[in-house]
Amino acid sequence: MEKKIQSALISVFYKDGLEPLVRTLHRLGVTIYSTGGTQAFIEGLGLPCIPVEDVTGYPSILGGRVKTLHPRIFGGILGRRDMEQDVREMHQYEIPAIDMVVVDLYPFEETVASTTDEKAIIEKIDIGGPSMIRAAAKNHADLLVVASRSDYAEVTECLSKQDGRTSLDQRRAFASRAFAVVAHYDVAISQYFGSAGRDRFLESMNGSRHLRYGENPHQSGRFHGDLDTLFEQLNGKELSYNNLVDTEALLQLMEDLHAEEEAVFAIVKHTNVCGVARRSHLRQAWDAALAGDPESAFGGVLACNRPVDAETADAISEIFFEVLVAPGYTEEALATLSAKKNRILLRQKARLKPGRQYRSLLGGVLEQDADTGDVARWEGERSDLAFANIVCKHLKSNAIAIVKDGRLIGKGCGQTSRIDALRQALEKARQFDADLHGAVLASDAFFPFDDCVRMAHEAGIAAFIQPGGSIRDKDTVAFCQEKGLALIITGMRHFRH
Repeated sequence: MEKKIQSALISVFYKDGLEPLVRTLHRLGVTIYSTGGTQAFIEGLGLPCIPVEDVTGYPSILGGRVKTLHPRIFGGILGRRDMEQDVREMHQYEIPAIDMVVVDLYPFEETVASTTDEKAIIEKIDIGGPSMIRAAAKNHADLLVVASRSDYAEVTECLSKQDGRTSLDQRRAFASRAFAVVAHYDVAISQYFGSAGRDRFLESMNGSRHLRYGENPHQSGRFHGDLDTLFEQLNGKELSYNNLVDTEALLQLMEDLHAEEEAVFAIVKHTNVCGVARRSHLRQAWDAALAGDPESAFGGVLACNRPVDAETADAISEIFFEVLVAPGYTEEALATLSAKKNRILLRQKARLKPGRQYRSLLGGVLEQDADTGDVARWEGERSDLAFANIVCKHLKSNAIAIVKDGRLIGKGCGQTSRIDALRQALEKARQFDADLHGAVLASDAFFPFDDCVRMAHEAGIAAFIQPGGSIRDKDTVAFCQEKGLALIITGMRHFRH
């Protein structure tokens, strides 16, 4: 059913974008009620409005904490126009009908991000705003609710075209948005106070984008979050579901390598590292990373820790890849790489922040801390061991990484036994003629038997790093001691499923 807006309550924290909406309401002859700073803003435009205090008979009290929490305000919002008793009571108690509510909320999240002053944070917990939004959204059969400044332009256009009228479908759509705004706000407050004593899964993110499809073309997909804080997209098609999954895996690896002083290039395919190397120059790092597995690199996602120069761009352009993430690009490099219109080129603006990790399964959600376990950084052979340990952490379990001279030369991942992961890693190294003599090996979990170190030693592996924890650790240690092989037991497992 269409409803003509005759009165509106406007009380907002942010005034940007509000003027066109207020002027449109005035032109349509709508009576405007307002409070405090919003009232001053509207009057500053030379437009009339009625102070809420004139309706309630009470001034703003308790330092502004109580302004709109009054039966004459909430009665005007919640009163059902098609119920005789509600209409009679509104008339009896001189409650003005309110047909539109425009309210945004105190900037709680922004305050938390900008200060540690708890008193200031607590004062930005809005009470009246969420209450009015929920009330108006509940009574959307009679009211239009606008709970976000991002909706002002759409609402202004709608009212202008429809002579101040709205349909039930439109009011219901805005009510849905309003409930989402309040829900997100409440989650942010709950998260600030911490999870102690909380037995519910609460998570909310601003921003959502529709993806071309999910993991496969027959699946729909969406991304919830704000990619713009991380990246600036300089070229290419929209990021797909699989692009995002691989890019996340890639940036997790680069985050663990951020302390490297040398140039680092990494290649990821289906969330597994298939090439990574560190060198004094970026082009050298690219060549070394690619040499580790040039076949798997086809169609992969790439990242580096230095701005891409023209020479490196020429080399990268020789293969097909989906995504490249870099801190910057020279003008010549960007021109070269942009020659393919679908290539996704991202300039990374901020580091990936480790946080909670979630996975939906069995009708519920698994939650854990990110794997931010520190890894040591050493010199010489020990440096390769540390590098291998980082790389192995970013392979699907069971995982083995073989490294030599700061380059991944063989990897085995996603295997159901550790010895099979080792066989795969050795075969991959031999496939591309890597010299295994003097290489080092990392395992994401313990060696259940000494068969892994025996096989690796026969292939030329000279040193090992693994978490330990097997009841047969002593067999592995004894073999390494017998053969004079270096073995580091970290005590920290890095399963990845």
